[in-house]
This record gives sequence, C-alpha cells and structure tokens, in this order.
Amino acid sequence: MATPVLSGLRRYKGKWQQPQVAHLLRRTLFGAKAEDVVYFSGRSLKKTIRELIEKEYPLPPPPINAYNDDKYTDSEIAAGADWTVSVKYDGMNNYRRKNSFKSWWFGLMVGQERSIREKMVLFWHNHFVTETNTVDNAFFCYRYNVLLRQHALGNFKDLVKAMTVEPAMLRYLNGYANTKKAPDENYGRELQELFTVGKGPDSRYTETDVKAAARVLTGYTLNYKTYTASFDAKRHDEGDKQFSAFYGNQVIKGMKGAGATAEVDQLIDMIFAREEVSKFICRKLYRFFVYHAIDEETEKNVIVPLAELFRKKDYAITPVLEALLSSRHFFDQANYGAMIKSPVDLTVGLCREFGVVLPGAEEYMDQYGFWEQLRNQAAGLQQNIGDPPNVAGWQAYYQEPEYDKLWISSDTLPRRNQLTDRMVSYGFGRNGKKVGIDVVAFAQKLAHPEDPDGLIGEAVSALYSVQLPAEDLQLIKTSILLSGLTGMASDHYWTNAWANLRQKPDDKANRSLVTNKLKALFKYLMDKPEYQLM
Repeated sequence: MATPVLSGLRRYKGKWQQPQVAHLLRRTLFGAKAEDVVYFSGRSLKKTIRELIEKEYPLPPPPINAYNDDKYTDSEIAAGADWTVSVKYDGMNNYRRKNSFKSWWFGLMVGQERSIREKMVLFWHNHFVTETNTVDNAFFCYRYNVLLRQHALGNFKDLVKAMTVEPAMLRYLNGYANTKKAPDENYGRELQELFTVGKGPDSRYTETDVKAAARVLTGYTLNYKTYTASFDAKRHDEGDKQFSAFYGNQVIKGMKGAGATAEVDQLIDMIFAREEVSKFICRKLYRFFVYHAIDEETEKNVIVPLAELFRKKDYAITPVLEALLSSRHFFDQANYGAMIKSPVDLTVGLCREFGVVLPGAEEYMDQYGFWEQLRNQAAGLQQNIGDPPNVAGWQAYYQEPEYDKLWISSDTLPRRNQLTDRMVSYGFGRNGKKVGIDVVAFAQKLAHPEDPDGLIGEAVSALYSVQLPAEDLQLIKTSILLSGLTGMASDHYWTNAWANLRQKPDDKANRSLVTNKLKALFKYLMDKPEYQLM
C-alpha cells in the first residue's frame, strides 16, 4: 500500500456494488461466496454490517465421536455421540478427541453463517493463545473455544476476566501451579504484555508489575476428575501487592478466604484504567481486518478515535467493529487486495467460494474425515488451528516488518499452488467419495459462461480482490481457455462448446473438452499471485 490512506472513520457513502461487497465479505467471512455477494448487494452497507455483526446465532452443537476405527473404539461414547459429556480421559481417547475438536472447528468455518463470529473466534484465538498440544485435554480445549464464541462479539473486559480463570488458560500458562510459596509469573506477564496493555509506545509497566500481578493471581487450581477450575484460598498470597507508577502506584490490598478472588477484579480494573489497553486492541483489530502497517496518519485518524469509542462504550467490541468496517478508511481502494490470505483464509475460502460439497451430518465419519484432510492442508501451510507456534500467536499477525508476507515462502507458495491444483484436478478422496472443485458447476453460476470474455471477467471478479489489465485477460483467453480449439482465438468455438454442453450433457467428448478447459483456466487463475490476496 504505497499510497498513504488519509481517510478516517467517517462512514463510507460511496458505491455499494460487487467489489465493495466482496471486499467486506473477504475480510469478515472466509471468502466471498457468490450467493452472499448477491444477498448483501441487495442491502445497504448499514444493514449488511448490522447483520454480519449483530445478528445472533445459537452456539453450534458440540463435536462428536467420529474417530472409532478398526484400531480403537471408544467404550464410553457411542459413535456419532457428543464426547464433551465425558470426564474419562486416557491417552488414546484424548488424542482422538483433540483431533475431533480441531476438525469440528474447521468445519464450522467452512459452514459458517453470514456472521463475523467465526472470524472473531480465530482473532481471539490468536490473541488469547492456547495450544492444544500443551493444554493436552480435549474437553479443556473445547470449553476454551466455546468461551471465545460466547464472548466473540461481547465485552472485552468481561472476556479478559473469564479467560483469566478458564481451565485451558490456567493449564497453558501455569496458572494452576501459581501459589504463594512458588509464584508463577507466566499469566501475570502475558495478561499485560500480550492480552491487554501490549507493547505499544505508552505501555510502561514494569517487572514489579508482573510479579505483583502473579501474586494477585495465586490460588487457582484444576480438578482433573471434574475438569473444572476452582479457587483454593490456602494457596493464595494474602499480602498487599504494590504496583508501579504506570498504574498510579496502586496497592491491591491482600484478602483472605474465598472472597480473595475479588483481587483479580481489582487487578483487571486497574489495568483497564490505562488508555493503552484500548489502543492496543484497536491496533490488533486493524491489522487483522484492514492492513498491517499503521502509520502516523492511520494512528491519528483511525486508531485514536476508535480507541476513544472503545472506552466510551465500556469496551464493547461490536461498536468498534461497526465503526471500523463501515468507515471510508476500510473501503479506501488502497486497502483492496492489500493483505495476503492466511492459510485458513485460503483453504476455507476456496471451499466456500467454489461451493465445494462436503458430506452432511448423516455421513459424519466422512464429514469429519474430509474436514481433517483440509485442516491438515492449512496446517501444512503454517496455520494449524488450535496450535499456534507460541503464546504470541502466528508471527504473520504481529512480526514487523514482514507481517502477512511471512505466510509466503519458497516452501509454502508451491504448497498453496499444489493445493489449489489438486482441488481442481481430483480433490481429496475417502471411502470412495471425493471432495474437490466442480469447475462446470462454478461456471454455470456465472452470468455469461458461454462468452469467453464474460466467463473470464466474472471469474476474476469472483476470485480476486484486484482487477487484471485488459491485456492479461486477453492473454488468459487465447493461451488458456481457447488454446488448442479449432480457430483458437475465435470466441464462437467456446460458445458452441458451452451450448452443446447444455443441450447435450451426455456428449462425453464435449463435456471432457469443456471440463478440461475450465480446469486449466481455474488452475491458472488460482496459481497467479493475485489469488493469494484479499
């Protein structure tokens, strides 16, 4: 984004057509499905934002036992039944349930509603990081995910309070082992450095603050029979906790008994009294939804007023998202195609944009099996949901100066192309079933698939966030779509072939010709760098 974006949070009042709708959907959902683009094009920007952010959907059903096979059968949970009701865990069922949880989560992204919730669950997962392999309990991991869903569009302060005593987080950052005799600073440090105050220019908390926060947080334990967290007052540090000048030299008075948990509320209230909390979260939201670089103009025109709104609304997330995503800044042309798709955006997005058909709930073994195969593709591209590389999350979301460029390397770019080529060519197989891109079905949804120029132009608009020059479109037509046809550059040869497909669908030779040409076209389009952008 070489040209500075000088616009701010004033509401966007420009065109509301396919490019604008698709831009918003690519950032708030996973991919811009043609049906969704049409649906929201018939609504105003204001109504679209409200539906994406404010419309409430029930929490999804929990993951199920889709992991029985010839090597293992869960003796407690029947096939197809909810395993989250179990409190019996061993090495075998825990391993399989963790995989079930992660595949279930991937499936929720593929089948998401017209709601920003799934994108926000991923955002908060990257913010309040836990690692499935470290937490090492499938139920803890599932409950953590449910917590993210419950608070995804709620109040940030409430989410921080809930996350502080969430079993998965207590396990991941050693909160369960934090006692008055052996204070553990892990969560006390990350609560400030990564979760609230951050590392911004005005974040001047000290090591003293980390140690004092750790003492406040002593006393929480985990029960591995009920898989719940509790507070043990005997393990809590009852002394006074002195904080630095950054926090106004505040002292949190030591408390005794069960009521000592009120110290945690005081700690969080003290932290949230710092304006840097609102700025830190708004910067993270901006980098996730808009662009990685925050220059002086963006800080002044977007981050500062957005943070003021965040504080004014008592840390409610929804007003902040509504203001950002409906702003002139968000819809500035320089922000279109300015981000590289994350592996999850790529894999989930292509499934949704191409309408890839997956088995339904009645075929749950194959459904989970295909979810796992696709999830593993994203993991191979360096984004393994449930297991970010460390407590700071995936580097592409925070590592200066590369940011999202870190998703692309000499290893991952060929892998991305191999994935899209495979989805077009033959897809993934399981038990005699195949999951992949039906190029003919996709083309049939376009307005003018019989016209080579219309077909290519519409496909580019559907799949790219940027436009291609006319000479590029012409090259694609002559060298890819019409290559090898009699007359080659004569459009009517394609038009006739498409008409014949519609009139005589059983003509195998013609169907093969059209299918192979479309496969070559979509492989080419998805292999181009433009497909990696959103």
